[in-house]
Amino acid sequence: MTGVLTEPRLYPDCDPLNVEGRLTEAEKAPLRRLRQVLEDSAGPLLAEYWEAGEFPYQLDGPLRELNLMVPEELIADGAEPRALYHGFRIFELARTDASLATYYTAQAGLFRTACRVGGTPEQFAQWDPLITSFEMTGVFCLTEPEHGSDIAGGLATSARRDGEEWILDGAKRWIGGAFTADYLAVFARDGADGQVKGFLVDREAPGVRLEKIRGKTSLRMMQNADIYLDGVRVPESRRLGNVNSFKDVAAMLRAMRSDVAWIATGIQAGAYEAALRYVRSREQFGRSLGSFQLVQEKLARMLGNVTASLNLVAGLAERQQEGIFRDEDSALAKMWIGLHMRETVALAREVVGGNGITLATDVARFHADAEAVYSYEGTHEINALIVGRAVTGKSAFA
Repeated sequence: MTGVLTEPRLYPDCDPLNVEGRLTEAEKAPLRRLRQVLEDSAGPLLAEYWEAGEFPYQLDGPLRELNLMVPEELIADGAEPRALYHGFRIFELARTDASLATYYTAQAGLFRTACRVGGTPEQFAQWDPLITSFEMTGVFCLTEPEHGSDIAGGLATSARRDGEEWILDGAKRWIGGAFTADYLAVFARDGADGQVKGFLVDREAPGVRLEKIRGKTSLRMMQNADIYLDGVRVPESRRLGNVNSFKDVAAMLRAMRSDVAWIATGIQAGAYEAALRYVRSREQFGRSLGSFQLVQEKLARMLGNVTASLNLVAGLAERQQEGIFRDEDSALAKMWIGLHMRETVALAREVVGGNGITLATDVARFHADAEAVYSYEGTHEINALIVGRAVTGKSAFA
């Protein structure tokens, strides 16, 4: 009997329960193309650019040409790509490098979500084809210099209506990808009603100033900005029509927090696979490093963390595909996976030994970058309180 040739699994070492098996062959096709670009074009650049603290913008073209947001195989019948595919796209990027995943997701996740959830149907219909083709690029600007975890009540950037325009004043911080974005999706408090509104601000508008945040020890390739807004005018047509309070911003965060859980899962997979490659090739005491019991115990713990994390985010994606978006679900995923990501990258660095602090093994990048991902889109504590409120019915927020 003639066998049917099939493509090899994408993740043979880090998916022992075959979560990947939930993907269709059509969904795997663009992921394989992404894998090829990452291996051929991105891989050779990562250590150099990470150490320099610069982003390899020459990857922009190859990544955009992949058309990953709306691959032809997945929209031929008019359907939208599934949430599980979107999650694995993030996972594949993060498995290669956390800055790459953050950079791409700034457009495909944060900015697109801001326009989809925050814009009116008419605005989204106009903007989305431009967003998916990268003709219109943008970033999500919420965090401020003095407000991170308390941003819901503490948001200080102001907006006031002046005829058919709005005038914005304030500052935003940690905005990744801002230097190359066309638009800044800025959230500001309306002085008239005290409610939060959203605006697409032209990056080159008068009164907008960007400064690079320097001296970072994590996500070094990602170009994060401090953004200052001084009397910046925005037309009413660029106000996100469905953002009328912080509750509307929170609806965006539900989706985006799960994206970060996928990044944290990809970081674990990348660190585990880098450590596994190393111990298979390294010899100590005349034996393969991978043959020692204590090394194998640490590899097993890492694989357990990756497996559990993959199953958690895949289940969350399938739940969201059904239209079920709950704060506690995405908060639990981000909190639990972020915690175990820290353990996984530490174990990876441990089994690689002293070489684990050099960029040559890849482990050092994952180990350092995990610290940034652990904190953004909700710290461990904030996400724990979201979950705790859901399960007890009591809010413990101060």
